This record gives sequence, C-alpha cells and structure tokens, in this order.
Amino acid sequence: MRIVGIDLGSRFVKTVLMENYKIVERICISTVSFYKEYCSFNGRLKVDFKKLGIDSFDFGVSTGYGRNNVDIESFRIINELKAHAYGAMYQTGLKDFILLDVGGQDVKVIKVEKGVLTDLELNDKCAASCGRYIENMAKILETSIDELFSYYKNPVELNSTCAVFSESELIGKIAEGVAFERLCAGVNYSLYKRLKPLLTRFKGKSILLSGGVAENKALLEYLKSDYDEINVLNESKFNGAIGCCCFGILKNKK
Repeated sequence: MRIVGIDLGSRFVKTVLMENYKIVERICISTVSFYKEYCSFNGRLKVDFKKLGIDSFDFGVSTGYGRNNVDIESFRIINELKAHAYGAMYQTGLKDFILLDVGGQDVKVIKVEKGVLTDLELNDKCAASCGRYIENMAKILETSIDELFSYYKNPVELNSTCAVFSESELIGKIAEGVAFERLCAGVNYSLYKRLKPLLTRFKGKSILLSGGVAENKALLEYLKSDYDEINVLNESKFNGAIGCCCFGILKNKK
C-alpha cells in the first residue's frame, strides 16, 4: 500500500510517500512554486505527481494551511491537529505528549493522552509568533535564519506585540548601535515570549517540537526554563505530511 500525504503550508508544501508504513520519499517545495509548476485547477486542484517525482500511489490525504481553499482531486482532507498528532505518534511511538508546532503563519499546541487529542491552543491571528516573523527579522538584520537561530545570550528587549511594529522597533535598536548578537537574541527571545502564554496550560516535564522553527537553537535554550526535556522530531518539517500518511493507512485498514 502506497500512501501520499501532503501538508499545504503557507510557506512550503511538504509531501511524503509512505509504503508499507515506511517513508520512501520526502519532497519540500515552496508554496508558490508548487501551485505554479506542479498544479492545474479545474474546479478541483490537480497535482502532476509524475512531475513531482511520484509515479503511483493507492490513497492520498492532505492537510495544512491551504486545505480549506484547495481540494486536491481524489484526496481525503483532515485537519492539521489530527495530522500532527498522528505524525508525532509515528515518529516517537508515544501515546502521551505535548506538541508545539510553529509554522509559517500559525502556532499549534496540542496535548495527546492515550493516543487521543485532549486539549489544544492555537494562534493564527498574528504572524509575530510564527516563522514569517523570523524570516522578516532575518532580512532586516541581513543574516541567515540559521545564524539568527544561534544567538540567545543577553537579548535586547523588543516590546512590540505586532510583527510590523517589531520590525520598526528592531531598526530603531540597530540605529542605537546595539550589538548584532544581542539583536538576534532579542528576536529569538521575543518569539519565545509570544509562545509562552500559549504553553502555560500545558505543564509537564517534556515537550515535543515540530515545524521549521523547531530548528531554532535559541528557542530550545529558552524553553529549558519551562521543561526538563525538549525533543525535536527528526522529521519536524514533514510531521504533518507524515501524519496524513498514517491516517490514510489506518483508514484503509478499516
């Protein structure tokens, strides 16, 4: 049985092909390129899977930021929370966990107990706690995201709660002559400050991280003050797509 899972993110589309419950293909393409180069639309979205590099499959499941706007032909749609819960269970083997997923334009915190999603917290109204905020701030600082992620000591205080105003505040700090390392740390700490209120309901000794921002080394350092154990999923970017595959396998078994 060959199952395709697609996570239609705001910045990237992640595709996973799973065969006999094992991942055999991972594809990550920018969202704009995916729609422009691999898709056509005639009432429903039709994906050119051969062009994408997938010759054949038996069942498809999609999720993500674009799932409500894009109905992929012949695909089953599931919500992101379910997809990420299934993905985390597949990757860790755990049935009880707290998962923080920071995407390009939204944040999800979910609690799973005995394999069932029992609680959640979402932020999809402001990009200030998401990956897009980090991307924009890295451009202002004229640095790579990887370098930005490495600074966490002595962060400069950034008080703005809005992503747009934060950019203006950061430019002001640059003009004041604040050290580059402190500016980068300040961006990372401001992200942590915005995530912290979402996590207050989810106390525990450990937390799982997924999404592109899970690679933020500074964020991991800050989270150490709240959790004894922080684990980044091995396939953090592909977790939603993996969860789609797992759902498809279980659906076909039934």
